[in-house]
Amino acid sequence: MIDSKHPELGELPVWDLTDLYPSRDSAELKRDMEESAKAGKAFRTAYEGKLAGLDGATLGKAVTEYERMEETLSRLMTFAYLTYSTAVNDPATGKFYQEMKEQVTEISTDLLFFTLELNRIEDAALEEKLKAPALAKYQPWLRDLRVSRPHQLSDELETYIHETSVVADAAWVRLFDETLSSLRFTVNGEEMGEPEVLNLMRSPDRAVRQAAGQELARVFGSNIQLFSLITNTLAKSKEIDDKWRKFKAPQSSRNLANLIEDEVVDALHSAVKNAYPRLSHRYYAMKAKWLGLDKMEYWDRGAPLPGETQRIIPWAEAQEIVLKAYASFEPELARLGQPFFTKGWIDAAVKEGKEPGAYSHPAVPSVHPYILMNYLGKDRDVMTLAHELGHGVHQVLASEQGQLISDTPLTLAETASVFGEMLTFRSLLSSEKDPQQRKILLASKVEDMLSTVVRQIAFYEFELKVHTERRKGELLPERIGEIWMEVQTASLGPTFTFRPEYSCFWTYIPHFIHSAFYVYAYAFGDCLVNALYATYQAQPEGFAAKYMEMLKAGGRHRHKELLAPFGLDATDPAFWQRGLSVVERLIDELEALS
Repeated sequence: MIDSKHPELGELPVWDLTDLYPSRDSAELKRDMEESAKAGKAFRTAYEGKLAGLDGATLGKAVTEYERMEETLSRLMTFAYLTYSTAVNDPATGKFYQEMKEQVTEISTDLLFFTLELNRIEDAALEEKLKAPALAKYQPWLRDLRVSRPHQLSDELETYIHETSVVADAAWVRLFDETLSSLRFTVNGEEMGEPEVLNLMRSPDRAVRQAAGQELARVFGSNIQLFSLITNTLAKSKEIDDKWRKFKAPQSSRNLANLIEDEVVDALHSAVKNAYPRLSHRYYAMKAKWLGLDKMEYWDRGAPLPGETQRIIPWAEAQEIVLKAYASFEPELARLGQPFFTKGWIDAAVKEGKEPGAYSHPAVPSVHPYILMNYLGKDRDVMTLAHELGHGVHQVLASEQGQLISDTPLTLAETASVFGEMLTFRSLLSSEKDPQQRKILLASKVEDMLSTVVRQIAFYEFELKVHTERRKGELLPERIGEIWMEVQTASLGPTFTFRPEYSCFWTYIPHFIHSAFYVYAYAFGDCLVNALYATYQAQPEGFAAKYMEMLKAGGRHRHKELLAPFGLDATDPAFWQRGLSVVERLIDELEALS
C-alpha cells in the first residue's frame, strides 16, 4: 500500500494473515475451534489423574498430543491478536478478539491439568520415564516446566486463575492498548497519533520538538488518572499472585520465566547503574555542546545532530540496507529474511487504530512469524527493521524445535535482534567515508545503545520502585511521577532540566503493562551482543556457524550452555563490564572526534 500521508516511503507491505486463516468467519477457523474443544475434552478424559502411572512411551505420546493441541490454540489466538493489532479502535474487531480469548481459554481449561499433573511426578520417576525416546525429546520442555513446581498452586486455584484471566489482567491490558491507540495529538494545527508525534521529537527544529513534547505531556497528563488506575491495579494483582506463589521479590517471577537467576539480573542492574556517569551522563554532556545548549530539555534527548541528513529512507531502500548487512555476515540470514518482504509477513505503515511501536510475533512453528512496524523512513526506523527482522529470522530458525521448545527465554530472545542492529550499523559505518557523517553514525549508534541499556535499566528501576512501594498501598499519580523523575534524572544525568510536565511520560510505555519487568531483557541482550560481536571480531573463523546453531536451539538450552561455545559466561561479574566497555569505547571515539 501507499501511505497517503507519507507517499515518499513508497509501497509499504501489509500483512497477509491467510496463512493462518482465510478470515475471521472462515470455515477453517470455526472447524479448528470446534475440533479443539472436542479434542481437549477427550484428552482430559484419557489422561487426567493417570500420568504418574504411564510408561515413558505412552507419556511421550500424550505430550505429542498436547503439543499439537497447543499449536492449534496458538494459531487461533495469533490470528485473533494480529487482526486486533491493526484495528485496536474498531469495536467489532475488539469483540472478535475478546470472544476468541474467551473461547480459547475455555478450551485450554481442559488441558490445564496436564502440566500441573506432570509437575507432581517425582523426579526419580520422571527420570525413569525419560529413558523412552518418545518422551526424551521433550526433556528441555519438562526441565523448564518444572522450575515452577515450588510456585504451583492447587488445581482448583490454578483453574480459577486461568478461567478469570480474560476478565482480570488481560482486560486491563486491553483497556490500556485501546486508550493509548485512541489518543489524538495536535501539533501546529495537525492532528496525529502517538507514533507520528513521537517522530516529531526527532525533528531538527527545536520549536517543533518542544511543541511535540509539550503536546505529549498535555494529552498524557489529561489521562493520568486512568493510566495510574491501570498501573496500580496490575501491580496489586501481581503482588497477590506473588504472595500466593511465594515469590520473594516483585521481579522474581519474571526471572524464573526467563530461566535466569536473580543474582545475574542483580549484577546487570548494578553494573549499568554504576556506569551511568561513564555512559549516558558523559554522552549527553557532549551532545548538549554539539547542539549549542547549556542544558537539555526532555524534548532534546532525541534531537538530530548538526549536519545530520534529514532525508527520508524509502521502504525499498531500508529493505536493501538490512538484507545486505545480514548477507555480509551470513547469506543464510538474508535468504531467511527475504520472504518477510515478499510474502506479506510485515505490516509497515502507520495507521489510525494500529498498535504503536514494533514487534515480531512468532505465530506457530508450522506457519511463520509476522512483523508489525510503524515505519516513517527515519534512520532509527531502519534500525528497528533490522531489530525486528532479527527476531523474525531467529523465530524461523527455532521453529524446527516445535511448539513446546521453540520459544527462547526473553534474555536470549533479544540476541538475534540486537545482533541484527549491530550488523546493519557496522555495514553502514564501513561504507561511509565522510568524517562528519561517520561521527553522526557513531553518535546515533551510541544513542541507540544508551536507549537499549541505560534507558531500559532505568525503566527496570522504575518498575522495581513502583511495585515495591505499591505493596504498602495505592500510589497517587503524583507519586508515580516522582519515581519516574528520580530514575530519569539519575540515568540521564545533570545535563537535563526535567520540567514538571515530564513526570507523566511513564504512561505510554507498553512493557510496564504488557509484561512486568520485561525491559531488562533489552539491556541483557545488548550487553550480550556487544560481547558476542567482540568475540566475532577477534575470532571470525567459524563464528557464524556457531551463531546459527545458537539461534536454531530455541529453548533447548539455558543461557550458560548457549554461550559456552563462544567462551562467554553471563554469571561472571566481568561479563557485564565487557559489554558496557564497548559502549564506553564508542563514546571515547566520539570524544576524540570532537
